[in-house]
Amino acid sequence: MLARVRSGALMGIDAVVVECEVDMALGLPYFNVVGLPEGAARESKVRVVSALKNAGFDLPQKRITVNLAPADLRKEGAAFELPIALGVLAAARLMEEEPLGRYLFGGELSLDGSIKPIKGVLPLAVAARNGGYRGIMVPAANAAEGALVEGIQVLPVAHLREAVGHLTGEAPLTPLTRTGTAPGARRQEVADMADVRGQPELKLALELAAAGGHNLLMAGPPGSGKTMLARRLPGILPEMTFDEALEVTKVYSIQGLLGDEQALVQERPFRSPHHTLSDAGLVGGGPMARPGELSLAHHGVLFLDELPEFRKNVLEVLRQPLEEGVIHLARATQHITYPCRVMLVAAMNPCPCGYFNVPGHKCTCREHRVFDYHTRISGPLMDRIDITVQTRPVEYHQLAAKTPELPSQYYRQRVQAARERQRVRFQDTPDVHCNAQMPSHLLRRFCVLSPSAEKDLKKAVQQHGLSARAHDRILKLALTRADLEDHGRIEDVDLRLAVDCRMLDRRGWLHTNTQGAVALPLPSPVRNPPSENDGSHGFPPYKS
Repeated sequence: MLARVRSGALMGIDAVVVECEVDMALGLPYFNVVGLPEGAARESKVRVVSALKNAGFDLPQKRITVNLAPADLRKEGAAFELPIALGVLAAARLMEEEPLGRYLFGGELSLDGSIKPIKGVLPLAVAARNGGYRGIMVPAANAAEGALVEGIQVLPVAHLREAVGHLTGEAPLTPLTRTGTAPGARRQEVADMADVRGQPELKLALELAAAGGHNLLMAGPPGSGKTMLARRLPGILPEMTFDEALEVTKVYSIQGLLGDEQALVQERPFRSPHHTLSDAGLVGGGPMARPGELSLAHHGVLFLDELPEFRKNVLEVLRQPLEEGVIHLARATQHITYPCRVMLVAAMNPCPCGYFNVPGHKCTCREHRVFDYHTRISGPLMDRIDITVQTRPVEYHQLAAKTPELPSQYYRQRVQAARERQRVRFQDTPDVHCNAQMPSHLLRRFCVLSPSAEKDLKKAVQQHGLSARAHDRILKLALTRADLEDHGRIEDVDLRLAVDCRMLDRRGWLHTNTQGAVALPLPSPVRNPPSENDGSHGFPPYKS
């Protein structure tokens, strides 16, 4: 007697349909699971037998063999226990097999037959929709997550008897429909930019980074506001679209990071790992190649505080993911791809003690230590950072000022207006959402320079020996500045600001010895805070 039930195994952020074949034959009582099961999947046979008996089902004393196909795909976790139990009942002719073909099943069984939550329900629901199944049957705790996918039934079950009752028609379940907060709503308050005193150059850099999705490096002494401002970046970022939220939720679903009341990740992720992080923890890895911090920050911000303190091999693995937006993990039996469209925001001190060439402070570091500290960040990695800004200590008159600083709402409105212009610009290229993601073949089409801006770009490339990547990133950053100010084309003020944001590391403050100068201000136009009445959002003329 043979029965077939279908479930799903995780492959990256997607689920692959797995067929659970259950054969019940004459012979000594024995329960065996084959088909490359891992850990918890091998132990499932013990829980399945106990759950069936405690749920009131009498199994015949026969030889039971369960095959999880395809056999060359590793199966991890306890999500196969519910489909295996249903397959055993169908093979024992305690229920009909026909209803089992309508759904994909997933759930972990307790010894008393109750069903516990599992990881990866959202990818399972997508696989059911793409495979033409009527729906999925999953633990009640995961049902809201599966209901995010339209066009399928999501049947929440809390006990094995409920699943059997629905499939036999004795006690049909009510499918769950999607309800709750709209995807764009913010659930919690985030830190406000109005709390930060001074640092106009740094606020300008954050606004540019948020408007175009650009990578940012902040360097300066301790207490100058680097971490404080970085943690306020999510408050000025544009809201995620529903498709972006689904992609992020998939990653969090397979990691089991969704809260009990959370079905959809609605806010852009902000990940800030400690500098002791390993390369596998950053890009992903392990026996089953789980996603790392880069993928958990997908469509959000990856903040690396104390950047030179990270191990060099960890920083170097950032190169390809920052450029391509995906991570390819190759293992002996599988190749997995995880998404990682992130904004990299990094912060560092000018030296190990933090006070190299900082007015009013004495640096205690020797020359070679300063040099070694700076060279921990390689040139290729710096080439992938669009904006480099230096912070300065906040002066007392800025701390004591009674004038309120601009709130996050002001910056968010400007950022959203700039992103809307980019959305219209890239409406025919669905894989591009902001200027930083723009491929090279679109630069000539969208980056239209004024004659004076073109002369400035030529001069910068020739004088500084910029790479082709640096040339393209300068154009993208200049286009973002033009979007913020609603220029019809890239003007010379936009281009010069973009060049200055790339040139600070080449002017001696990053790869330098004690003969160099680190206290270089960002030579960029700084917006005067508008009053409540005049509505002015302009920049003063650029000064070279």
